[in-house]
Amino acid sequence: MRSWSPERIAHASGARLLASPHNGNGPERAVIDSRQAGPGALFVGLRGSSVDGGAFAPQALQAGAWGALVSAEHAEAARSASPGVVLAADDPLRSLQRLATAWRRALGAHVIGVTGSTGKTTTKDLLLAVLTPHRRTVASRANFNTDIGLPLEILSAPAGTEVLVLEMAMRGAGQIAELAQIAEPDVGVIVSVGPVHLELLGTVEEVAAAKAELIAALPAGATAVIPASEPLLAPHLRDDLETITFGEEGDVRLIDAEGDHLRIDVAGEPIAVEVSFEQAHLRHNLLAAIAAARAVGVLASGRIELALSTGRGARIELANRVVVIDDCYNANPMSMRAAIDELATTAKRGRHSRRVAVLGDMLELGDSEREFHVAVGEHARAAGVDLLVTVGPRAAWMSEGFTGTVRSAADAAEAATLVPELLAPGDAVLVKGSRGVGLELVCRALSGEPPAERATG
Repeated sequence: MRSWSPERIAHASGARLLASPHNGNGPERAVIDSRQAGPGALFVGLRGSSVDGGAFAPQALQAGAWGALVSAEHAEAARSASPGVVLAADDPLRSLQRLATAWRRALGAHVIGVTGSTGKTTTKDLLLAVLTPHRRTVASRANFNTDIGLPLEILSAPAGTEVLVLEMAMRGAGQIAELAQIAEPDVGVIVSVGPVHLELLGTVEEVAAAKAELIAALPAGATAVIPASEPLLAPHLRDDLETITFGEEGDVRLIDAEGDHLRIDVAGEPIAVEVSFEQAHLRHNLLAAIAAARAVGVLASGRIELALSTGRGARIELANRVVVIDDCYNANPMSMRAAIDELATTAKRGRHSRRVAVLGDMLELGDSEREFHVAVGEHARAAGVDLLVTVGPRAAWMSEGFTGTVRSAADAAEAATLVPELLAPGDAVLVKGSRGVGLELVCRALSGEPPAERATG
């Protein structure tokens, strides 16, 4: 947006331009935290449940922000704070989203939207790895996948971006549709459909319908990438789209694997790639990424180096030969089973003495939450887990399906003290639970890191 004038920013966002002391240049990025404001930043003051961010516009401008976009009630205070562009909007969030859509159109880039009950973050990361050698690619950071985070990511994309990969999260119906309206994707990837957010959506069929809002939002002639043989998505497919399936029996499928070297059939065209990861679920997600890359004219090749986001399955090797699988960012029944299988594979491959699973509550599962937790315990038993540590009241139900040694902790803080005492040299340890459980405390305790400080202000 650097080349955009304040007047164009105002028009694109639907805001009123109240002050414009600049020489006509635009901002480089948008931020919603006044502490991150500085030269080149457009500070957007959003209304929260208890605080209106617009009240911090004077501090943002005093820190050198390019300008501030706030509600009318904070506009005068912003104007009197210090030189800077001041924009007033009835709904600053909606203006932020409108500005993002305008910038997405100006970029002229291919936009790939990625959603799924599990695997959307790793698929997004894999897409970045596949595309970067061939196209100027920008992908969403961390959890910038909401109605606030997604427009911020679009606005951070520099001019000249050729492919924009945007992760799209949801908890209820209509949210993917809203994100797609902002991003206007021309490729939509649904990595998986499973029992998540049932507390709000009720059934897995409704989960599929919510994810399929991405398919509904695609323009005619666009590409939908979906798992092969996923019956729950069948009612939502469209004849005016190109649909590419991935996985066993899909259009994009794994032919064979020999160590790090994979042979993949891409809609009848065999390719060979080398990967930096062994996990089966990541290799499955790679097929989705390769399918989406093909949709924007890139055929994967060479070595694919994946940098996993924090808490998404990275392995931490400790001095006493303990290997920790840090998968604590989030959890649902599908991802729990996949992670437990990966623990078993890791333990077998590395000849580890025990398989230890530190598993926390899975949240938002509705009326069937007890059954889902018991089933995870059964899966852990079948996978040969030696020691199960449950964290939280729901996770305690896992013990009903597990016949090995069980220890329980009330919360993550208690688990962070308990788990290091239970481990022996050579153990393989999985740490996984829903985000709200906060199991990163356990990973930090195992790796010797101090607890993270809570943000204030």
